[in-house]
Amino acid sequence: MRRRSILGTSLAVVVAMGVAACGGGDSGEGSDTLRITLVNHVWTENLKKALPEFEKQSGLKVEVTQLGEDQLSDQYNVKLNAGSSDIDVMMYRPLQEGKLFAENKYLADLTDRTKSDSAFEFGDFQPGPVQATTYEDKVVGVPIITEQEVLYYRKDLLEKSGFTAPPKTLDELKAQAAKVEADNPGVAGFVARTGKAAAVTQFSSFLYSFGGDFVDAGGKASVNTEQAKQAYAYYGGMLKDHGPENISTDMSWSEAMAIFTQGKAAFYTEANSLYKNATDPAKSKVADTVGFAAFPAGPAGSKPYNIPSWALGVNDASENKDNAWKFIQWAAGKEQSLVQQKAGVPGARASVWANPEATSTYPKDLAEATTVSTANGVGHDRPLVVKVAEARELVGQPIVDAITGKDAAASADAANEAFQKFLDDEAK
Repeated sequence: MRRRSILGTSLAVVVAMGVAACGGGDSGEGSDTLRITLVNHVWTENLKKALPEFEKQSGLKVEVTQLGEDQLSDQYNVKLNAGSSDIDVMMYRPLQEGKLFAENKYLADLTDRTKSDSAFEFGDFQPGPVQATTYEDKVVGVPIITEQEVLYYRKDLLEKSGFTAPPKTLDELKAQAAKVEADNPGVAGFVARTGKAAAVTQFSSFLYSFGGDFVDAGGKASVNTEQAKQAYAYYGGMLKDHGPENISTDMSWSEAMAIFTQGKAAFYTEANSLYKNATDPAKSKVADTVGFAAFPAGPAGSKPYNIPSWALGVNDASENKDNAWKFIQWAAGKEQSLVQQKAGVPGARASVWANPEATSTYPKDLAEATTVSTANGVGHDRPLVVKVAEARELVGQPIVDAITGKDAAASADAANEAFQKFLDDEAK
């Protein structure tokens, strides 16, 4: 099979954690030293605090390599492509490089382990995230960190305009945004990401809620279906008609969030993982008035994304797979998942979300909105391809065109043709 390379931009800088390396050789099956590569993340910091407990419990020594995202890609590019066995467990992004890793056979097949391990209860993981860590019906990863799209809104502005509850449908969102905007000169009714690639992830929930997707059941491009065209027209139209004045078409989450937290917009759809930017008084002028609601329903219902931003996989070249699985059993088990979620890192276990203790540190309405998202969520927020960045550029063009008042339907037709060619080329 032709192996595709991973993009990396800088040299890896390794941060090893307080344990001895295993003498320079590959860790053999049953070796008591386990080599784990993790990204810089709150999840990793929380896990490191608990690692001594796992080492004591398991009798294993854990050697951690902790890297920034760019360095992580760089290390994987070198080691996985070379078939190196000195990584046992790896933290990876299922929607960014998951298909590439699976296609290149970097990820071990965990299907039998997940099925036979009744104590681990793999059925407890939500379907959306599991879909993203499955490749050709094989489980190749275990989701550990999730994100869902929710509606951020200003409670004070809704109350001023006579609304007693946030919008439950996209039609209501449009109506409320227009009314609040009319009642508050200088305040936009709606804000969201506008950048061609950056907007794709948040636009995806609109696409699904209109009944569309990036590809159809047969794997063909489907961004020019009637449902997709309606979603592009709605998302772009909301920003064109009710967005901030002189809106730019290169906003990512940070720029859109800044508009919302400066009090310049009534509604904002975004990942729940970013909520502290809106509720922290040090970062937000409207911290005391921010509310959260489930993603509004479209013609196909409320179908926001529910994705795993990070997962754990086992290097297929590892000679220590049994112990690698022991680590995943612990790190993605119910106990650690609860600890992580209480610390503000949303996980993928349904039982943990159902535990009031797990959401006790979240705003109550955010926890409720997220619960809806996890129940109805779709497991991807971008096309499931190898060259993700290129695909996002292609399917994101109609978003920009709709915002700037161009013909969104014609743009969707052009994007679909280009995206299909992309899919055909990638399949070669």
